[in-house]
Amino acid sequence: MEENLERDQKTILIVDDEQPIIDILVYNLEKEGYNVIEANDGITAVDVALEKRPDLILLDIMLPKKTGIDVLRGLRLPDSNALRTPIILLTNLGQ
Repeated sequence: MEENLERDQKTILIVDDEQPIIDILVYNLEKEGYNVIEANDGITAVDVALEKRPDLILLDIMLPKKTGIDVLRGLRLPDSNALRTPIILLTNLGQ
């Protein structure tokens, strides 16, 4: 029975450059039974997303090396590697 739970466990990729935000999200999502993977910049986010194929991506807009918008565009390119994974964009901007 435990093997089935692990196989059915959904994976969420968190992409943010602020470790305290990642830590809070990881803690809460793992507590709810999700497998969580992390990326701290836009380039790593694309690489990890294409390699791991998560079930959901939580993506910060303001990232080093490549913005969240650029990551989103890169993951949605119309080629064989394009992801159809749901992506939720996050921002800490006040406006």
